[in-house]
This record gives sequence, structure tokens and C-alpha cells, in this order.
Amino acid sequence: MMEFYSLFDTCQDTPPNPQRITSRVSPWLSPLAYLLGRHCLLPLFFGQIRITGQKNIPTTGPVIFAPTHRSRWDALLIPYAVADCITAKDLRFMVTIDECQGFQGWFVRRLGGFPVDTRQPSIRTLRHGVELLKQRKAVVIFPEGNIYRHCQAPLKSGIARLALNAESNDTDLEVKIIPIGINYSQPYPNWGTDVSINIGCPIRVKDYIRGCIKQDAKSLTADLAKALQQLSHQETEITNHTFAEITNS
Repeated sequence: MMEFYSLFDTCQDTPPNPQRITSRVSPWLSPLAYLLGRHCLLPLFFGQIRITGQKNIPTTGPVIFAPTHRSRWDALLIPYAVADCITAKDLRFMVTIDECQGFQGWFVRRLGGFPVDTRQPSIRTLRHGVELLKQRKAVVIFPEGNIYRHCQAPLKSGIARLALNAESNDTDLEVKIIPIGINYSQPYPNWGTDVSINIGCPIRVKDYIRGCIKQDAKSLTADLAKALQQLSHQETEITNHTFAEITNS
């Protein structure tokens, strides 16, 4: 969905386009899209959809959902998996600026998407991410960046730096990162593919603030990578179709 660079190291404070980054959720389009996706599109396209660990999702406070990235379907499955705990109006997505163009961009921007230009990264995107966390919103960021269908890619440190920046500016914020492993029974999902969505335990960002953001981000990124690897361990199991059927509701 996006390649998340270490933007704190490379972004420009005065980008060519000074327009402020914003995000919004349409009060009519978003509920309709989530309703159709949850009860029609996803249950009809996929076979079994197994979700574990929903109890790990905080119902209050700022959250960063950090899923693995195996398919473009991931962006639709995350709302499906967390809808019982997070309302659509609180969910935001960081996406590449290319995905915010044209007819597709019209929908993306009204479903909570906000852009990052990975070719000319701007501090504006990071500031908006921090603003959302301060507003106690939930932000979805794919820490691997691009889609990797067969293995877990090395994570970028940008997601950790964003979280640490927000937490250090407000020590009472209590930002949490929720690792999510998404596994498909086929590398290229098609009709009838089974899906396993494993939601891990929250990672408290406050526990990683030790004074040096570079080292703190490195430590947080390493632990996030380990958590994602553990949540993906059931990939062999799902490939063999050994799990019980879960009712889509």
C-alpha cells in the first residue's frame, strides 16, 4: 500500500506544496462502504475468515494498527477485523499520494485516507499523523511498505518514530501499536481463498522512550518485527486448511 521511509530523517519542513494535510471520514459513504464490505464483498469473495486476538484491541486511546502486507485486500480486511472495537469515524489510513488521485482517490480520502509522498516526503504528513494520535484516533500504517507475498520484509523505522514523537510530546497519551498478521491460503488471493487475521498484544510506546529517538525507534521496530513474525506463524496451518470454520457476521 505504501513504502514508509524513515521520514523524520528526510522530510522537508517547507515542501513545494504548502497545503495542509488533512483526513476525513464521510458520514454517509464510510458506513455504507463498511456495511457492504463486511456483509457482502468480503464474505462472498473469501472462503473462511478467521480472526483471533480481538480482545487485544484497546477500545479507547490512540492506536496504530501495524499489519503485514500480503495483498491489496489487506486494506479492506483491517476494518473488517477491528470493526467491533473501533468505529469507522476513528479509523485513518496512511497511503501513497498516488492512491489519492483520480476517482479512486475520491473514495480513499472520504474513507479516512491521507497521503504521503515517498518521493518528496514532507513533515506535513508526520504532523498530521501526530495530530490524529493526539485526537485519540486509530491510524493504519503498513510497516513493511510494499506488498510481500511470500515473506516478511525488513520494517522501516518511520512508524516507530511517528509513535515516539507523538508520545514524547504528551506523556499521558499512551500510544499503543497493535501488530497484525494477515495470512492467505494462496499467495495471490482469488475467489474462495481462506484468510487468517491474527491480532497481537499492544506494544506500549511509552516503554521505549529512553532519550535517544534513533535507538528508541530501532528497539521498537525490532520488537514490532518479532511480533509480526510470531503472528504469521500460522501460515502453514492455513495453507493446509486445518482451522475450523468461522461464521462471517
